[in-house]
Amino acid sequence: MRGADLLAQTLAAAGVSRVFSLSGNQIMPVYDACLDVNIEIVHTRHEAACVFMADAWAQLTGEIGVCLVTAAPGATNALGPLYTARQSESPVLFLTGDAPLAQDGLGAFQELDQVAMTAPVTKLSLRSTDPGRLGFDTATAIRTAMSGRPGPVHVALPFDVLQADVNGADAPGAQAFQPQVLEPAQSDVKSVADALAAANAPLVLCGPAMSFTRYGAQLSALAAAVDAPVVAMESPRGLKDPSLGDFAKALTKADLVVCLGKAVNFTLGFGSTAVCSPACKWIVIDAEAEERERAQLNLQDRLSLVIDADPKAAVAALAEQGSGSVARNAWRSEVAGHIAARSYSASDLSAGDRITSALLCAAVQRRVETATESVVISDGGEFGQWSQAVTRSDHRIINGPGGSIGGALCYGVAAKLAKPDATVFALMGDGTVGFHLAEFETAVREDTPFVVIVGNDGRWNAEHLIQVRDYGPDRLIGCSLSDARYDEAVRALGGHGEYVTDPAELDGALARAVNCGKVACVNVIIDGVPAPAGSAH
Repeated sequence: MRGADLLAQTLAAAGVSRVFSLSGNQIMPVYDACLDVNIEIVHTRHEAACVFMADAWAQLTGEIGVCLVTAAPGATNALGPLYTARQSESPVLFLTGDAPLAQDGLGAFQELDQVAMTAPVTKLSLRSTDPGRLGFDTATAIRTAMSGRPGPVHVALPFDVLQADVNGADAPGAQAFQPQVLEPAQSDVKSVADALAAANAPLVLCGPAMSFTRYGAQLSALAAAVDAPVVAMESPRGLKDPSLGDFAKALTKADLVVCLGKAVNFTLGFGSTAVCSPACKWIVIDAEAEERERAQLNLQDRLSLVIDADPKAAVAALAEQGSGSVARNAWRSEVAGHIAARSYSASDLSAGDRITSALLCAAVQRRVETATESVVISDGGEFGQWSQAVTRSDHRIINGPGGSIGGALCYGVAAKLAKPDATVFALMGDGTVGFHLAEFETAVREDTPFVVIVGNDGRWNAEHLIQVRDYGPDRLIGCSLSDARYDEAVRALGGHGEYVTDPAELDGALARAVNCGKVACVNVIIDGVPAPAGSAH
């Protein structure tokens, strides 16, 4: 048995059924080994797409997402989405081929210190150098990815380690993959519950790992148990997250903020008194020392309690503890009203002689509401923010606190594989669709029918708006795009294409796209306008 066989058996023992990959010389032994353990390989057109797909798989299934790429240029191509996965708190196992150990320092083909490269954007990065311990190394990485604040991990696989004889080595048992859970002390749980009970206007904030897509039922149970608003934050726009409306106004009125795995960083205005009352007290529960230290740095003496514990374990413990007989219906309703507020009006959602971003997203929402189960994926940029403001679905994936753009098409492929019975919509601008356009071919080949909606305003609108605001309309540069027909390109790749310029054509085009039975691109010409932020009042 080869090291590659031990690796494949270990993945199978961990429950892995699918790996997102782009082939290369150094990882061919792993491809061969996957055949014997019935692990499917979804073969992409770019290494970055592998990581985006593994990220989406992890978010929608709760499992480890696994991606496999070749050494050096393959690994470097995938680096950006690793940062995105880290910021989105997605448990991803990033496996890379590597030059042979026996040729270290000799100038081997694609020799590169990949561990040093990935360490800043992963929870753990290691090079597996002992063939017999390859299973142990992989299990350690998976356990690390799933423990505490979830995130990506990296294991580099030297070619001679994959080829080496490991007869007598066995894949780790189930216990080796179990996440390590640091339970909060009961005294700490009581302290937090008492603080919540004593507060008049408390807020409980959670990070991306506990978004409502991933952890909604538990968060709803917590809100009921402690009778306080529980808000998950996962947008790079932080307090200006368009899906959270006027939530920033609620924060200014809070007298207690409990952060359960929610980093006190730029997304919360660093917790400064510019975004919350100077009298507001903060409690932070986090499994990462770096984030606890960051909270202390930003909050100073307003941080009343810091707890080293797994936030998910704290959710369960606090829900069980409750907070006594407090009654905060008015406060919870007020916060819900702030979150529901939107800056656009009903007239923005009605048809005129042009298609606005709001109008297009409202048309998509009508299709979402007819689906038995739905997934909506929103990319970054101005149009992506409109999508987040207007659409609501059973499951949601966005570009995460890292603020990357261009991953939505890749997310869509993985979403359809993870939720085959769901209707999947991926909304993106004409800038972002260009990042991974070739993955339409992957979607056709993998038979993953979902609908891509391109809000096409002929420019990189976020940057265009910045230039107009900061430098003036006569200082525009580098933001214009062409009138390229993305719908025709998708048809050429084997998918379905629709081109829409008239509001009256929207519903029909979207219906045909949903029902076509293949991946579809609905290319819609829109007026590019700024993303919504807060309410109109």
